[in-house]
Amino acid sequence: MPAVCFTLQVEPSLLEEYAAAHAAVWPEMLEALSGCGWRDYRLFLRDDGLLVGTLQTDDLASAQAAMERTDVNDRWQRHMARFFPALPDSRPDRGFVVLDEIFHLETQLEEAGLKGASS
Repeated sequence: MPAVCFTLQVEPSLLEEYAAAHAAVWPEMLEALSGCGWRDYRLFLRDDGLLVGTLQTDDLASAQAAMERTDVNDRWQRHMARFFPALPDSRPDRGFVVLDEIFHLETQLEEAGLKGASS
């Protein structure tokens, strides 16, 4: 399953509140993400507000489109908007920047015919 990595910028003065919101994500939102194909989804937050997200999904565009069709996503995005004042419409789900993967250890080990530590 392909991996995706993205970045966003959280308003630095709201980092504690942002982290607290993610310590108890609404169960309906969790179910929607899982049901729409978001797997192993993680968020990492630096003290200057840099947010890095990673997930696995078969197709990011399809997973995002599926989330757009859920009622809970709209409510969650409106709830989170104040944390992202730099985004044109303050919706993190529409404003994140996807990074290009340039290295993956397991792929290169496999291509080189080498065994990894877990083998």
